[in-house]
Amino acid sequence: MANWDLQALRSDFPILGSSVNGRPLVYLDNAATSQKPSQVLEAVDRYYREQNGNIHRGVHYLSQVATDAYDRAREKVARFIGAPSPRDIVFVRGATEGINLVAHGLAKCWLKAGDEILLTRMEHHANIVPWQQAAEQSGARVVVADITPSGEIDLEDFTRKLGPLTKVVSFVHASNALGTINPAREVIRLAHEAGAVVLLDGCQSAPHFRVDVSVLDCDFFVFSGHKVCGPTGIGVLYGKKEWLERLPVYQTGGDMIGRVSFEQGTTFREAPEKFEAGTPDIAGAIGLGAAVDYLDATGFDAIEQAEQKLRDHVAPRLREIPGLKIYGDVEAKVPVLSFTMDGIHPHDIGTILDTDGIAVRAGHHCAQPLMKFYGIPGTARASFAFYNTTEEADALVASLRKISKIFA
Repeated sequence: MANWDLQALRSDFPILGSSVNGRPLVYLDNAATSQKPSQVLEAVDRYYREQNGNIHRGVHYLSQVATDAYDRAREKVARFIGAPSPRDIVFVRGATEGINLVAHGLAKCWLKAGDEILLTRMEHHANIVPWQQAAEQSGARVVVADITPSGEIDLEDFTRKLGPLTKVVSFVHASNALGTINPAREVIRLAHEAGAVVLLDGCQSAPHFRVDVSVLDCDFFVFSGHKVCGPTGIGVLYGKKEWLERLPVYQTGGDMIGRVSFEQGTTFREAPEKFEAGTPDIAGAIGLGAAVDYLDATGFDAIEQAEQKLRDHVAPRLREIPGLKIYGDVEAKVPVLSFTMDGIHPHDIGTILDTDGIAVRAGHHCAQPLMKFYGIPGTARASFAFYNTTEEADALVASLRKISKIFA
């Protein structure tokens, strides 16, 4: 943090200089999507202006340039998450498609009637519904591990529900609705000891701290580009080589085939190509490569320290506001603060904050089972990133104090 120049860093993000309702934008919806630095915007613009060509199938100059840039992006992402090889990285439209790809494949090649899929009660809908579909297709059933009132995985309940019938364990690395960082290595170890394959949802971990899939030993890992300062419409599925080889194809079409014949049928290429049918989001992949370069250059040690400072600054001040309750009030968490205020609907909180130029999210955050656990319809959620300032945190607190007085 010695060389941390926050104002210089913020200047990399053009949108942070915007105004909303005549007020400076205070962007605190980073768990939904992060803002993009100029380096990412320029990489995408450069592709379309100077490199635009389809990849892999062309012998002309632009095709080769685009192919090289796309392949370099895969290499960058592999390094970013500690994957053993770039060929362990599949580009998808987002984490949602990555989970669907794995669930669809395991329903065909791994799960059978009577098997169990173990999830937790804090999962995002994107890590629930695909497994419900996989269970329906295979005859397996979904089992849910409970969480504690403070918002952590109940490891006793998880261990109790983990058994010889458990064939898949899928859980979130850090909760989008609570911010809780789960003990991933321990959960993965327990799951593997039971003989289960593990998918880890890294949408909220990849933006905030260094992830090393080799150390975690997960079988699959997913994250979305737009949450790590990259473009929308691009995401990453990491899979261990043996599992990517085992999974059947998910979509079919051009570029993922080995040979197509009316007489002899069709054969498919090896992973990752067999999962990337058709023309991919080339610009998105290149933009994602620029985004992970940016995060690496910024440094995760510095990012973690900056975000911890913000969390430590704002959380005590929020607790002082009458009637405000924080959910997921635990020590190990990313800078996500979900809260309710007595007598005020979360949507009203979000709407009033917007009049002050403060962007937060309000609702169930695609985590309805979690909201049901707490007996609430939803929360307001302020989620910070390394480019936020303590002054922005103070603006949030001041507006919430004003709201509290209005509804008192």
